[in-house]
Amino acid sequence: MLSIKNLNKTYAGGFQALKDVDLEINQGEIFALLGPNGAGKTTLINVVCGIVKPTSGSVLVNGYDAVSDYRATRSIIGLVPQELPVETFESVWKTANFSRGLFGRLSNPDHVEQVLRSLSLWDKKDSRIIELSGGMKRRVLIAKALSHEPDLLFLDEPTAGVDVELRQDMWNVVSSLRESGVTVILTTHYIEEAEEMADRVGVINHGEIILVQEKVSLMQELGKKQLFLHLHEPLSEVPTHLNPYGLEVSGDGFELIYTYDTKEEHTGITSLLGELQESGIGFNDLRTSQSSLEEIFVDLVKRPA
Repeated sequence: MLSIKNLNKTYAGGFQALKDVDLEINQGEIFALLGPNGAGKTTLINVVCGIVKPTSGSVLVNGYDAVSDYRATRSIIGLVPQELPVETFESVWKTANFSRGLFGRLSNPDHVEQVLRSLSLWDKKDSRIIELSGGMKRRVLIAKALSHEPDLLFLDEPTAGVDVELRQDMWNVVSSLRESGVTVILTTHYIEEAEEMADRVGVINHGEIILVQEKVSLMQELGKKQLFLHLHEPLSEVPTHLNPYGLEVSGDGFELIYTYDTKEEHTGITSLLGELQESGIGFNDLRTSQSSLEEIFVDLVKRPA
């Protein structure tokens, strides 16, 4: 659905926002693009959508060149931007219908109604935008983006400033779009959303794509697995003969933490528990924990270039 090759963008002041970006997005997948502020996420989206002109490189949207075939590519793309660029005195219904007409689509009140209902906006269809809350305005942006039935949908921080209930409704809509074959690319600061929804994850930092991987394999490969043992008696320090395990003692001394690699043939847990028993260190509870996608992301962007 989207093929980006050697994409570069340098602004007039000399700032290079994108550096040799290569990215392939499959039809019907949900792709999460993560990165800190200023990493190049919005610039990348704006180049694909034709809002910003690239310095060099190529962008193909379903086989159409985003520069030379801009009419074809823009008719395929829906964009939900971070800002709220809506006509404040227009009604929700007119705003969604007008957006559909901008892309040359014939009037289809049934489709617009379906979009508004899916976003819980139907009872607000006659309300002026100025009368809506911030969360409802965000929903109107999504309705505008979906009004012309795009095949590729960009969601640039779509749930920023939205309450939990509205956020859940939006993700229900995204799930239904995926089922209908729409490709969704999202940026978000709520990384738990990417962890729940995305098929693949890309990380961009300083204008460069530093990683693209299946979400599940990424969490297996880079995620830490930890075993927490709650002790009968507190420890002030780890006994010397247990140093090879790299154990940590929690602040109150009642918990031992063992970090291990799930990909190794032997995790070392069995031998550790045996040595604890021989040392007279008893425990009454244990649990395991896996690194979250957020922890992996933070670790990736902190690594030196």
